[in-house]
This record gives sequence, structure tokens and C-alpha cells, in this order.
Amino acid sequence: MGEIRILPDWAEDLRRRYLRGETAMFILHGNVYDSVVDGKRLLGLTEFLCDVLLQESRETIAVYNLATGVRFAKRAATVTDLEELLLSSQKERVLRALERLLIETTKAAVVVEYAETVAPAGETAFQADSDRAAVVTLHRWSFLPEIERGDNVVLLIAENLSDLSPKLVSNPKVATIAVPMPDLATRRAVARLADPRLSGDDVERYAEVTAGLKSIQIETILAPPPPSKEDASAREAFIAGLLIPGPNAKERAHKLAALTAALDREEIRRLLAPGAKAPESIDPMELARREADRLIARRKREIIERECFGLVEFVETRYGFDAVGGMDEVKCDLLVIAENIREGRTSRVPMGLLFTGAMGTGKTFVAEAFAKECGLTTIKLKNFRSKWVGATEGNLEKILTVIRAIGQVVVIIDEGDRAFGSTGSESDGGTSSRVIARIKEFMADTSNRGRILFIVMTNRPDRLDVDLKRAGRLDRKIPFLYSQTPEEVEQVAQALIRKNGINTRVDLLSIRKGFSARLVGYSNADVEAVLVLANDEAAREVGAEAPVTAEHLIRAAADYFPSRDVELIEYMELLAVFESSSRRLLPKKYAHMTDEELDKRLRVMRATVGTRR
Repeated sequence: MGEIRILPDWAEDLRRRYLRGETAMFILHGNVYDSVVDGKRLLGLTEFLCDVLLQESRETIAVYNLATGVRFAKRAATVTDLEELLLSSQKERVLRALERLLIETTKAAVVVEYAETVAPAGETAFQADSDRAAVVTLHRWSFLPEIERGDNVVLLIAENLSDLSPKLVSNPKVATIAVPMPDLATRRAVARLADPRLSGDDVERYAEVTAGLKSIQIETILAPPPPSKEDASAREAFIAGLLIPGPNAKERAHKLAALTAALDREEIRRLLAPGAKAPESIDPMELARREADRLIARRKREIIERECFGLVEFVETRYGFDAVGGMDEVKCDLLVIAENIREGRTSRVPMGLLFTGAMGTGKTFVAEAFAKECGLTTIKLKNFRSKWVGATEGNLEKILTVIRAIGQVVVIIDEGDRAFGSTGSESDGGTSSRVIARIKEFMADTSNRGRILFIVMTNRPDRLDVDLKRAGRLDRKIPFLYSQTPEEVEQVAQALIRKNGINTRVDLLSIRKGFSARLVGYSNADVEAVLVLANDEAAREVGAEAPVTAEHLIRAAADYFPSRDVELIEYMELLAVFESSSRRLLPKKYAHMTDEELDKRLRVMRATVGTRR
């Protein structure tokens, strides 16, 4: 009894739609330049189609692309007189011969690779005659009754539907099948095939962290190195253990590993460090894990940067919450969310976070620190709007596709009011409306909960679309306000002293009247500017390594003069308070205000400064 073969979902969908008689022509698009898992082997897409999906049901299988012409993966004995098909390099003649094959034979399949080069998209008036003829030919095939009567099938392969002629893509007699990026089960199977030595736990871990990578990339990363290379890595680690803590231990170990290839470990130890105790050997599997983790992180970054070419920025988060001063309630809430993400408790993770508050309150810094606490890949959306018609929507779709494929990602959107704008004006031809509608649809997809977390930051939440801010999209709304008490100023200052490496031993409590009390109501950025000013003053007076004294701090606080619009800052502060999803996060002066009092004050300030930026 033969082995039961389980097809990928997309292949099973193609098979069912063909058997139901929906169509005889299909376009395969998406992840078409990747490996397909078939039992205990990985096959290229064309190889999978020819050797697995079509092998038993087709008597003749012809594969065509513009570069290499036609080859037969399988050919019936009755199919003869193929010189024109095999020898011609002209597209028109090849398509004519393939059409004859489809009309005159039965149980035949034609696979067209790189179909976008055969029938490319573009304005018809500017296309070459051969391109226009190819589009018409392929379009005609979908309506030829002889092809369906002969139980024949045509498969067009193109990575992007937008590169293929829209006449084919929109044809109701042509079915489009998306070949997806590897899902969790596929990644698990690829990991097992790549390295049979992996434990069950390692397989599960790699299946999770390789989300967004192609099967072929996962196989390359996880495949064990040749024995000689593995031995060299272990020998290099052993030598480095002997040389540490000497200078340039890693560089010297790399060179010495090559020179000592013929020696065993005891001989190496006697040669390099006779009096040293042999270091504990590192398990080769552990070395392989470290290298694989490093490559996976690098490949994910490459995907983000390549696929979105300049539309997103990969964020390297250096600081965690230990570098964030004050905001204890906010940090407590965010730490709980981070722990739920790390532990996989997706039902307790919000769909998105909205950080609101005036400029300089640390929204971006806290968002990046939170991302580090989560341990997730972090990207920041740059300006994806374009002046070209349709380009903005295309850019957004490209970004969302990559984000969904990668998964386990924090998406930071700074100045959300500028990125998404408002649907109140149609002066942009409706682009804003379409962008916001797509964003809302994506953010409301509950399958992304715990995998994709949006953090939107703005100092003008009143300019965000109301429906974008509702629960189920941006569940938690966290206000960021300027320091309200001297104690808060001191907490912020201590964190900034650590972050900037400022040399001082001053007890800020002892100079509260001359320092922190003066800076109440100042932004975190202002406090940092005062500390930098004090540090510069100390360097000018004594020298670059001079410590900052209490006198320097007091003088800097008295000397610093912030440039700011007090009324506009108060308005932004009121907006942040109004948007907050919890009174627990508000300072005392706002926590006890009724909704009516807050709304009344907000209306007054809106009338005064509502149009300012």
C-alpha cells in the first residue's frame, strides 16, 4: 500500500478547484521561489508541480520560461513532431506550438515560469508586439473548450500579480492561487529535515523564531556544517577559553585554530598554556544554536530592509526600563504586557497601544525600552506616503505583508497623526480614507493578537481617526505628561545620568530646592538638556573628566531657558489625559476631575490653540 501524500493547503485548493471544473488555467503567486515540503524532502516549486502534483494525472508536462525555452518533465509517446517547440527561441512560435500541444493532446500540463516576462503588465500602447500577442494568446487559452475537454491544465508562475498583465489577472476564467510563506507546521517540518539532531524543544523554538523566513533560508541556517568545519569551531572555542582574559583572545583563537588542526586538545593546551586548566568544552550543538540564532536575527533584518526598501527602519533597542526614570505605574503595566507576550498568553495582550502626550515626554524612548523588554523584533514605520497615484496604498500593503509574515514583531509608528491623518478631507483623492481603512482592518485582525503589536505615538490624538483609537485596535491609551513633582524630576534625572554616563555623586534630594523644584513642569528632554549643560560647565571649568557638582546642577537649572508654547503644551497634556484608558495613570491634579470638568477645560483650550502645531 502506497504512502498517503499530504499536499500543502494551496496545492490542495488548486486540485479541488480543478476537479470541480472551475477553470483549467491558474496563476500561482506569492512565495513561489521557495522550497516545498514533500514528505522527507524539499523541492522547488516547479519540481513539486511536475514530480508530485501533476505526475500521476498528467501524461505530458511541458515547462517553459523565456530564458531556457521548453523542456519536458514528462512526455507521452504519442506526442511527436516537437522540433518547433524545442528549438525555437521566439516567444510567439513557442506559444503557438504549446497551444497546438494543448489542443491536440489529452492529459497535458503546461507550466510557465516567470510568467510576468511572457505577458508583462504595462500600458498596451507602449508594449512590444510580441508582448501584446502573448497576453492575447494566454487570455484565449482560458476560453478554449478543447483544453478543458482534453483534461489539460495551464499553470502560470509569477511572484507579484502586479507584474503580470491585468488582462490575465482579472480574467474570470483564470484562478489565482497564493503560495504563502511557511506556516508554523511547515517551519517545524523544515527544521526537522534540515538537522535531524535537533531535539523536540529546539525544533519548536526554531519553528517559532523563524517566522517570516522562507523554507530554503531556514534549511540553509539550520543545516549542520561539514564535520571539518564543526571541529574547527569547537577547537576555536576551546583555544579562546585558554587565552581569555588575554588581549585579542577571539582573534588569536581564530588564527591558532587553523594552525593547530592536527593536534588534539591536550597537545594544544600544553603548547599554548601549559599551566592553565583546560576550559570546559562547549557542546558543538550549543555552538550551532548560537550561530543559528545570530543568522536568524540577521536574515529577519535583511528581509525587513529589502522587502520594504526604505519604508521601515529596523530598531536596535539598547535600553530597557532600567533606563526609564519615574512613570512607575506605566512601566508596571507595560512589564505585565511584555511578560504575557514572552510567555505566550496572547489573550491578555492588547491589540495595540496609543502613547499620547506633549513633545519631549519620552514616548519614543519608552516604546523602544518596552520592545527590548518584550524581546521581539522591532520596526519603526517611516513615511510611506507618496505623491504618485496608488503608490501610498501599495507601500502600505507591502509593509503589512512583511509584518504579517515575520510575526512576533513590535511596530512603532511615531507621529501617528501625520502618518494616518484624518478622513475629514478628500483633497488627496481619497488616499487617506483608503489608508486608514486598510490599517483599521489589519489592526482589528484578532489572529495578530500577541504576535503583532502596534504602538502609535502622537501629541495630537484629536487628529487621529476616531475608529482607529477604539478598543480592539488601540486597546490601551497611556498618557505621557511632564514631571508633576520634584520627586518625579529626580527619578527622571537619575535615569538620564545613568543613560548619558554623567560623572556625578550629587544627592539630588539635597539640592531639591535649587534643582528639581525648578524643573517641575519641564519635559524629560528639558531635564536631559539641563544635565548636559551642567556636564559641559564642569568640563569647561576643570577638564573633560571633571565630576559634576551640586553647584553645576543648580546653576544649569537656573540658567536653562526652554523655548515652548505653554498654552499648546497644556492643550496636548489635556488631550493625553482625555484619551487615557485608566485614571490610575493620571497625576493627582487630573485624577479627580470629572469628565464634564475635563471636557469644559479642553474646549476652552481647543478654541485658543486648536489650530497650532
